[in-house]
Order: sequence, then C-alpha cells, then structure tokens
Amino acid sequence: MRYMATYDLMESMRNTNQWLGATAKAIAAYPAMAMTPNPFVQWMGAWGEVTERTFERMIAKPDWGIRTFTCEDGRDHLVRVDTVMEKPFGDLIHFHVVGRPEQPRKILLVAPMSGHYATLLRSTVKSLLVNCEVYVTDWHNARDIPVSCGKFDVEDYTLYLTDFMREMGPDTHVIAVCQPAPLALAATAHLAEEDPDAQPRTLTLIGGPIDPDATPTDVTDFGRRVTMGQLEETLIQRVGFKYKGVGRMVYPGLLQLASFMSMNADRHSRAFRDQILRAARGEASDHDPHNRFYDEYLAVMDMTSEFYLSTVDRIFKRREIAKNAFTVAGKPVDIGKITNVAVKTVEGAKDDISAPGQCVAALDLLTGLPPEKKASHVEPDAGHYGIFAGKSWRNNIRPLVLDFIDANSGPASRATERVA
Repeated sequence: MRYMATYDLMESMRNTNQWLGATAKAIAAYPAMAMTPNPFVQWMGAWGEVTERTFERMIAKPDWGIRTFTCEDGRDHLVRVDTVMEKPFGDLIHFHVVGRPEQPRKILLVAPMSGHYATLLRSTVKSLLVNCEVYVTDWHNARDIPVSCGKFDVEDYTLYLTDFMREMGPDTHVIAVCQPAPLALAATAHLAEEDPDAQPRTLTLIGGPIDPDATPTDVTDFGRRVTMGQLEETLIQRVGFKYKGVGRMVYPGLLQLASFMSMNADRHSRAFRDQILRAARGEASDHDPHNRFYDEYLAVMDMTSEFYLSTVDRIFKRREIAKNAFTVAGKPVDIGKITNVAVKTVEGAKDDISAPGQCVAALDLLTGLPPEKKASHVEPDAGHYGIFAGKSWRNNIRPLVLDFIDANSGPASRATERVA
C-alpha cells in the first residue's frame, strides 16, 4: 500500500462521495422537483446534505471557534490566537484574552497527535481560559509538511515539548492529554538532567498509556498482535501529488478514521441515519449535537509514518517509558531524575482506551519525587473523552487539577481566586 496512487485513490473516493452528496442535494433543491409530491425527494435532499457535509469536513482543519470571552468586568473581550513558537511539525500557540490582566496560572496543554487536530481540546481550552493563560501544542498535518523538513518521531516529539517548556519558563503547569502523557513525562525528565531550571512546576497526566500492559485494552492488544512489518505494509502510504508533503510516508487520516468508525460501526451508522431523517423533517441545523460532534470527529490529520510506528514499537510493544528505558538523541532519559516537579495522574473508571492503571503507573517511576508531590485521581463513571472534555472534567476533574496546581505554585504565581 506504500504508493502515491493508493493515497490519491482514497482522496478520490472521498471527493467522489462529497460530489455525490452535493449533486443529490442540488437535484432535490431544483424548483421543478417541487412539482413532484414524493417524500423520496425530501429524503434524497437530506441524504445529499448529510453526505456532502460528512465527506467535506474530513480534510478541513476545524476552527477553534473561541472568538470572545466574558471576563469578570462583565465585558466581552476578544480572544486572539498568537503563535509563540513556530516549528515545522507543530506550533506553540497562546489564547490571549485582549484587555484582560495576565492570569497567575500559565498552562501548557499538550494535545495528542493521534489522528485528530488539537481543536479536539476546544472545550478543555474554554474551561481553562476562565482564569488561566492557556498555551496549546498545535500539531500540523503531515501531508502539508515538505519532505525536506525531515523526519518526526517520538524523540522529535519529546524534544519539541522540551523546547516549548523552555520557551514558557519554569512557572509553567503542563497538562498532557492521552497519547502525549508518556512523552510529556519523558520531556520533563530530559529537562531535569539537561536544563533543570526549565522544568515546569507541575505535570498533570490525563488518561495516558504510561504502562499499556498495566491494564490491557483492545488498543494495547492490537499493538501486541500485529507485527511492525504488518503495520508498515498495510497502513503506511505516500502522500499524493495534491499536497505539499508529496512523497512523505504517513499513516493517513482517512485510514485512521476508518479504524475509528469501525470500532463503533453500529452507533455511527445509527447516528447518520437519524441525522438524515432529522434533515428530511427540517429539524437539523448547522450547530445541532450531531454536527457539533462529527465536525470535530471526522476532521482527521495524517501522522508521519515514523511517529506512528515508533509510538507503537517503543511505547506499546517495548514499553520503554514503563521500563524507564527511553532514550532521546542517544541519551538515556531517567524518570527518577525528576525531584521537584509535582505530578498528578487522572484516569476514568470506564476508559476503554487508556484503562485505569495505565496512567497512574507514572508515579511508581518517579523514584526521586517525594510522596507529597505525587497525586492521583480516578473519576467514577467517566470514559476516555469525559476525563478531559465532558461533564466529569467540568464538574470534578478541572477543580481538582486547579487545586493541585495552586498547591504546588510558588508564592508569585499562586492564584488568589479560583472560579470552579
């Protein structure tokens, strides 16, 4: 499958389905069709509307959609997304609330690179923006990065995080969500040896696979069953001629999306069937629950092949983080060297991706950290998404994380007031 033609064929299939949806929608909207009192016409228009939107958003990066924010003064302040550090494979961005005094808490939200854009954390950003300065790692789509920019694997990801932490300074509080949790831990340990003064004050790891074998799931079982050769042969493709990254080896977003959808095929099929019926009855809208969810869920990005393969090999198969055997640029990274960064883990009791036990394993690796600087929390009845963006995050986890941050902040950066 490692051919440009395969990549272009997938894009052609997506484009064809989008065109079919647009055509059906246009035919149903043609004035002469109103002369035919047949409910099939309405159904065809509804099918076209849902189909066109579904396949169109697969290649579009969603907008953050955070334009204004109401502050304590009762006024709406503009929110400006500033690029603090620009790098080939990802940027460090800052959500600057114009006209608001700088907030005491400075948070680096490390977004996952697992198929979706950083905008997946939109609701997390909005909840933290209330009383924090929020910075986010905004990863780029691999198909848009020229081959001349070189490779990008788990070690490069780790070094990017260390650069971002250095840029933000020692008063930073890092929150890593899901996939980047083990690499954020490694980046902090790397700084502990190379540049101790640049370490963050706290590190919060949310639902990440620190030790995938601690509590096996379907995801970890898949990593065990499939060989690296099989993954490379069946999943890796070359970017086609349409994009700047032509020739780059990637794990395509469309292929990832097919995997995501197949895991809950019945639920997704039912959701789209119901949306077509709602559209036929005139009950659908641009911002209804279905479109709000799938606008984000269907927007996928390509990952570099070396990042995807090294993640499976080194994090899941060889468990280098879990065994404290990870290396960066040929140098061993000793997690036990972290001695003054407070670390908290958060897990969901019903998380079927990073099950309870996988993330809290980080605390056992922190042999040089005093017990009072370690904390953990398991949220009852919360799944994977809920621990960073759902009701469980808003009502329970976010206040606990902010309390942890405040308890481990220096006098100059301790928040005097918290809005829960």
